[in-house]
Amino acid sequence: MAVGSGLLRALGLAALLLPVVPRGPPGAAERRCFCQVTGHLDDCTCDVETIDAFNNYKLFPRLNELLESDYFRYYKVVNLKKPCPFWNDNSHCGIRDCAVKPCPSDEVPDGIRSGSYKYSEEANNLAEECEEAKRLGAVDGSLSKETQQAVLQWTQHDDSSDSFCEADDIYSPDAEYVDLLLNPERYTGYKGPDAWKIWNSIYEENCFKPQNVKRPLASGRGESFIYLTKWFSSVCVEKRAFYKLISGLHASINIHLSARYLLQDTWSEKKWGPNVTEFQQRFDEVITRGEGPRRLKNLYFLYLIELRALSKVLPFFERPGFQLYTGNKSHDAEMKHQLLEILHLAKSFPLHFDENSFFAGNKKEADKLKEEFRLHFKNISKIMDCVGCFKCRLWGKLQTQGLGTALKILFSENLIEKIPESGPSYGFQLTRQEIVALFNAFGRL
Repeated sequence: MAVGSGLLRALGLAALLLPVVPRGPPGAAERRCFCQVTGHLDDCTCDVETIDAFNNYKLFPRLNELLESDYFRYYKVVNLKKPCPFWNDNSHCGIRDCAVKPCPSDEVPDGIRSGSYKYSEEANNLAEECEEAKRLGAVDGSLSKETQQAVLQWTQHDDSSDSFCEADDIYSPDAEYVDLLLNPERYTGYKGPDAWKIWNSIYEENCFKPQNVKRPLASGRGESFIYLTKWFSSVCVEKRAFYKLISGLHASINIHLSARYLLQDTWSEKKWGPNVTEFQQRFDEVITRGEGPRRLKNLYFLYLIELRALSKVLPFFERPGFQLYTGNKSHDAEMKHQLLEILHLAKSFPLHFDENSFFAGNKKEADKLKEEFRLHFKNISKIMDCVGCFKCRLWGKLQTQGLGTALKILFSENLIEKIPESGPSYGFQLTRQEIVALFNAFGRL
C-alpha cells in the first residue's frame, strides 16, 4: 500500500533522481535537492533528522504490516457519486484509473460487515439494540438501564461538537467497502481546472491565510512566499498550525502522485513509477521560488501532529474489552498486540509536538478560536465530496478523516484520561471508520 518504504523513502528516491540544473555558485545545484531539507521545524522542538531515523528504522516497517491486515485494509465509503455541496459541478473523471473497485460483500470479513460502527464484539452486540432504539425515535423502556444509557451517550457522541469531519452515513444503501490495497493512491490523470478548484477553495476560504496570497501551491509565484513569510511571523500559533497541516496534507498527496505516476499505458502493460518532472514542479526550490522546501517541512509538521495523537490515544486501545474485531479471534488478538506495540513506540518518541500551546490564552477567546478551527476543518472535509476523480476522492476523504480524528484525539485529552480500564468508554469514542482512517492516513506519511 505504501510507496516503496513509505512516503519518506519515496521522497528519497525522487530526490536521487532529480536532475542537476546549474544555477548560481558551485554547490548551489546540489542544495536544491529536496533531500537537503534539514534541521529544526518551526513551532516544534523537533528536527527533520530525528523524524527520519525514527520513522524509517523503527515505526514504519511495523505500521505497514498492520495496515495490510484485514481490519485496516477495508474502508467503507458512502456514495462516491454524491454531488458537490458547494457548487454545481456534475463532471466526473472519465479516465478508467479514476474508478474505485468496491469489494463484493462475501470478500469482507464477517466481523467487519456485521459490526462496522463500534469498536468491539461486545459493543457491536449492544450497538444493535441502541441503533434499533434510535430508529424508533426514543429510548425503549424495555431495554436494560445499561443499554438506555448507551443510547443516550452514543447519541451525544454522534452529535458531538468535537467532530472535525462531516460524517458519512455508513448505513446508507449506497455505502460500499473498498479494499485499500487494491485501490492504491497514485496518479490517475485527474488534473487541470477541476482539481485546482478544489485546492483553491480549501486555501482561499478555509486556511486562515492572508487574502493577498493566492493559490499557495501554484508554481512560479514568489510573491506568495514573501507574503507567507511575513504572515507566519505575525499570526497566532493555531492559525499557523492549521495552514501547515493543510499544506502538509497537500504535499503528501502530491508526492504520492509523483512517486506512483503512470509512465506507460499500452494495451499490454501499465507501468507506474517516479515522475521527476511532476515532483520538481511542486517542490523544486527554484521553480517554486522558495516555497517547495517549506511545503516539505509542513509534511514533517503534519507527521508530528498525527504521531502525537497516536501517543495520546493509547489508553483507549489498551482496554481489555477493545479488539480489532474481524471474527478471527487469534488473528484479532495478534493484530491488537501489534497495534499496541506501535502505539507504545509512538509514545516513546523523544521530541513530541506540544499541543498545550494550542488555545492556551484567554479561555473565551481560545474557545472561539477552537470552534473556528473545527468548523474550518469540517468544511474542508465537505469539499472532498467535490473531487471529480473517485479514487482521488476516496483517498482525500480518508486522509482528511484521519487528520480530523487526530485533532479530535488531541482536543479530547481530558476525556481520554477518564476512560475506565474496563467496560464501555462513553466519554470518548472512536468508530471503526475513524480508527481505519487514522492509521491509514498516518501510513501515507
